[in-house]
Amino acid sequence: MGFYGDHVVPRIVNVACGNKELRQYRDRVCAGLSGEVIEVGFGSGLNVPSYPASIARVTAIEPADLGWRLAADRLAASDVPVERAGLDGQSLPFEDDTFDSAVSTWTLCTIPDAGQALRELRRVLKPGGTLHFVEHGLAPDEGVQTWQHRLEPLNKRIAGGCHLSRPIADLVTGAGFTMKELDEFYAPGAPKPMSAFKIGVAAA
Repeated sequence: MGFYGDHVVPRIVNVACGNKELRQYRDRVCAGLSGEVIEVGFGSGLNVPSYPASIARVTAIEPADLGWRLAADRLAASDVPVERAGLDGQSLPFEDDTFDSAVSTWTLCTIPDAGQALRELRRVLKPGGTLHFVEHGLAPDEGVQTWQHRLEPLNKRIAGGCHLSRPIADLVTGAGFTMKELDEFYAPGAPKPMSAFKIGVAAA
């Protein structure tokens, strides 16, 4: 990933995605998780305080060693066991039908091939297992979309490859998931090109 990607981006994400306003969305997404859970894009463990007691164990996929180190205090304070067991969401080192649930929070914007990552998640989920996600992506309004396309090249350079205009719902269903719940809205307090949020649950 290079020095910037390895040592700077994880710190930026830890601060930018760790604010109080985003905690409500993490709580909402994690509330439905249970059993054996895989989290792709674990980062610095910002979801850990939102894990419900219904989770038996979390298997974390995270390429950045610094992100994992930044998660140490959150992991130490959690009753839910977490194991780092993969680096690349596009190629998961697990058998088919391994997990009960999966979670992704503001991750699909950055994975180089988000469609492949979603297909991998569907593969390792048990039949009927659920993907719980909150992501930002393509806005519903053309004017905002125009700004997303203008800002995206700069945003990708600053934020470690983060895309602003990915069609999240289409990517999820295109990977073979069945959408069960989907809420799309602009999160208050942030510019619309960056805050077109999608919160959903999809079944494998």
